[in-house]
Amino acid sequence: MYLRSVELLSDKVENPDQYPFHIPAIQSLQRLEFRNNITFFVGENGSGKSTLLEGIAHQCGFNTAGGGRNNFYEMDASESSLGEYLRLSWLPKISKGFFMRSESFYQFASHVDEVGSLEYYGGRSLHEQSHGESFLNLFVNRFNSKGIYLLDEPEAALSPARQLSLLRILYDLSDHSQFIIATHSPILLGYPGADILNFDDSRIQEMAYEETEHYQITRSFLENRKRMLDELFKD
Repeated sequence: MYLRSVELLSDKVENPDQYPFHIPAIQSLQRLEFRNNITFFVGENGSGKSTLLEGIAHQCGFNTAGGGRNNFYEMDASESSLGEYLRLSWLPKISKGFFMRSESFYQFASHVDEVGSLEYYGGRSLHEQSHGESFLNLFVNRFNSKGIYLLDEPEAALSPARQLSLLRILYDLSDHSQFIIATHSPILLGYPGADILNFDDSRIQEMAYEETEHYQITRSFLENRKRMLDELFKD
């Protein structure tokens, strides 16, 4: 494991009532420690999980539009609003890695085509593959050396079967790499032994897999589909 903790430099924040510092999970952030090679961020949209992940990517020197240290391209609204206010602690310090943003993956794929580095992504344009294929090819071909990998909702283009494939990739790489993943997927969250950090309360706190809303709602739906749908569609 490489990244040991992230700390909010609250003394640098001039207006704590402005975004993103008014988000409860960010507002209460002091020092967040990482004790596992695989950590999941969970919470509703707007809870701050992607904002913190992007801030970590900024401090790692990765392109916050998506990519690593050597991926130079620009995209609107890709600048981190939190990154300058974070301090990362490392043991040891590592510079290799990647920030994967599902929402800007198309722009990243276009960048790869422009610079002509297809050999690092399976030898074929990511645009010439299905969305799910291109995601998995990125994971298999780009995440092949020790580093820190930050993934923002990687399940967005993955079928349940391919989410299982991603779990296997995490398993194969976790002995020499660190992953921090923001996700809504109950499949990915089921990775054995991973730490799950919940952003939905007033402060970030660890929780068990079975305590997550993702697990509880999915299980309830699968076991009581008719009852839940009848309740949902009731006039």
